[in-house]
Amino acid sequence: MTFADLWLLAFLAPLFAIWAALWILLPRWRRRRGLDPSIRFSTLAHAGRLRRSFTLALRRAARALRWITVALVILALTRPQTGHQLTSVSSEGIDIVLVMDTSGSMQALDLDADRPIHRRRNRLEVAKDVVREFVEGRRQDHLGLVVFGDDAFTQCPLTLDHAVLLDLLDDVEVGVAGDRTAIGSALGTAVKRLHQSRAKSKVVVLLTDGRSNAGTLAPATAAELARSQGVKVYTIGAGARGKAPFLVESAFGPRIVYQDVEIDEAQLRSVAQATGGAFYRAEDRDALRRIYDEIDRLERTEITTLSHVEYEDRYPLPVTAASVLLLLETLLLGTRLRALP
Repeated sequence: MTFADLWLLAFLAPLFAIWAALWILLPRWRRRRGLDPSIRFSTLAHAGRLRRSFTLALRRAARALRWITVALVILALTRPQTGHQLTSVSSEGIDIVLVMDTSGSMQALDLDADRPIHRRRNRLEVAKDVVREFVEGRRQDHLGLVVFGDDAFTQCPLTLDHAVLLDLLDDVEVGVAGDRTAIGSALGTAVKRLHQSRAKSKVVVLLTDGRSNAGTLAPATAAELARSQGVKVYTIGAGARGKAPFLVESAFGPRIVYQDVEIDEAQLRSVAQATGGAFYRAEDRDALRRIYDEIDRLERTEITTLSHVEYEDRYPLPVTAASVLLLLETLLLGTRLRALP
């Protein structure tokens, strides 16, 4: 609630105070001067034992309605208003395609190394949690999701409906695209998704835990394609150095085995540098989260917020209430509660 002409109170408040003082003091002054109509009695001794008339109390209450009526009129003169703010967000935006490795090596249990081995999640599950946080912080951007193994395919096209993207992210599993690693095909698929984008900035964030050993497109060729399309590529190598634990099924039930998983850092760094991006190595969950946080900070665009407020006048409400109270006072004091001279 706002008041468009609140400055009027500087003039109306003193006038109201003067009127209130005259309302109270003038009748007293008239009685002292003997100006009010009166009837003389020889004695008022018996009047003190009479109970106060209920009608007299009602008459005083009815006369008090005048105070409320005047207050409501003053309130109406200040033009009370209610409104709602309309905000439009203007942003040049960033289109981002998230590329995730789902090859068999993503079953390694090394990113959750601070947990007991039987409670650890595999690399893909850890990465999905971190990516989910990244998506939730990019409300103004178009985001898409590409997954890859032997092949690469679009799990979710570029969209502002991030709830749909997160649902599709939940469905991603190890081996959904095969067990090998087609980094070049994955990058090429992501660039193709950004080909018709009109965003000021186009970005690919590619996460893998191995080296390219599948696909028909070489990573270097895909990097040149991305550079020609103005696409910046950030590459992330996820996994601890050395041997990584895997949970495998054996004749005696599930058991942990350790295997070497090599990440081709030189290739991933070359792809990123060719497009103006950067390469990161994440050896645990916290490092992976910091990497996505850093990319989030690097790839930001200014958002211009334009807002205006639409107001609706509410002065008819106090005017109507004042009119009703004035009519009620007039009826009461002119009929049942009328005072005789």
